[in-house]
Amino acid sequence: MRKTNETKKRTGQVRGERAYSQKRDRQVRGEREERINGAPVYTATYKVNRSDELLEFLLRKCNTSRNNVKSLLVRKQVLVNGSVVTQYNFTLAKDDEVKIAKNPVKDAPIAKPKAAASKRPPRMGAEMKIVYEDEDFIAVDKPVGLLSVESDKDVECAYGYVLRYMQVADKSARPFILHRIDKETSGVLVFAKNVKIHSMLKMHWNEQICLREYYAVVEGVLEKKSDTITSYLKENVNNLTYSTKDPSGQKAITHYEVISESEQYSLLKVKIDTGRKNQIRVHMKDIGHSIVGDEKYGFTKNPLDRLGLHASKLEFIHPISHEMISIQATVPACFRSLFPVKRGRKTTTNHTEEE
Repeated sequence: MRKTNETKKRTGQVRGERAYSQKRDRQVRGEREERINGAPVYTATYKVNRSDELLEFLLRKCNTSRNNVKSLLVRKQVLVNGSVVTQYNFTLAKDDEVKIAKNPVKDAPIAKPKAAASKRPPRMGAEMKIVYEDEDFIAVDKPVGLLSVESDKDVECAYGYVLRYMQVADKSARPFILHRIDKETSGVLVFAKNVKIHSMLKMHWNEQICLREYYAVVEGVLEKKSDTITSYLKENVNNLTYSTKDPSGQKAITHYEVISESEQYSLLKVKIDTGRKNQIRVHMKDIGHSIVGDEKYGFTKNPLDRLGLHASKLEFIHPISHEMISIQATVPACFRSLFPVKRGRKTTTNHTEEE
C-alpha cells in the first residue's frame, strides 16, 4: 500500500511537471510570436460614446482600482486610436477607440521641437504635409497607403502623426476625428483640435459640409462627359459595398465631370453630396469605368501603381463663427502625367487652382 501511494504521488508530480512544462512552452511560443509579429496583443477594446476623461472612462469599464488603472497608463498599456496615452486626464471624444494591451507598447517617437519651430511637420513613413491649421482645426494631405485611424492589422495612421505633432507644443493636446478617407485614397483629412468643436460638428457633419471634391483617374473614355449617379448602397458578407435600388440602403449621390482624357483613361472631377463608404469607387464601377488600381471594385489596369483617387477639397461651415472653411490638397502629379499636352492641339485639361 505504501509503494502504491508513493507511485501515485510520483505519477502526480510527473504529470504536474509535464503540464507546467507544456504551459511554459505555450507561453514561450506566444511571447516569441508576439516578438515576431511585432504587434501588441489586446485584452480589451472599448468604443467611446461621449466625451470623457480617460481615467474616469477606464475606471467604469475595467471595474478595478484607481491605482491599477494608473499603472496601466504608466506602463504604456493604454492606447487611444492606436497611439499610446499615459495622461490620466486625456480627453476622450465620441467614436474614439480605447484598447488595453497585454504588455507595454513602445510608443512611436515624438517629433522634435526643432521641426515644429520651423513649421515643417515631422515625417512618418510617407511624407505628410499640413495643409491647414488654426486654433480649432488641423488638416493634412494624407499620403496614399496610410490609414486615417489605426486598425488591428496596422497601427501606423494619420491620427498618430497629428497627435505627436500637436503634443510637441502641448503635451495635453490631441486631435479629434471628424471624418475618414480610405487607406488607398490620398488627400484632405481634417481633425478638430478641441472637444467642443468636435462635438458640435460631429453631430451635424453632413449638414455642415458644403463641398466634397475628388479627382479620379478611371479606365476608358466616358460617353457622357458629365453626369449624376444616384443609388442606394449596402454591404455584403465580405464587407464590399454595392449599389441597389432598395431604399433601405444608404442613399448616395455622385456628380462627375470629365477634365481630361486619352485613348485609355479619363480624369474626372467628382463631387459627392453624401459621404458613403467607397461611394465613388462603387459608382465608377456601376457605369463601367472602374478607378485605375482599384483591386476591390473591378480594375483591369494600374498605370499609377496606386488607387487613382484623391480628395482634393473640403469645405464646411465653422459651427461657432459660421465662416466658410475651405481646405485643399494638390492633385498628385502622377494623375496629370497620363494626360500629356499635345502640340498643335488645345488640351481639355482644367486643373484646379491649388495645383
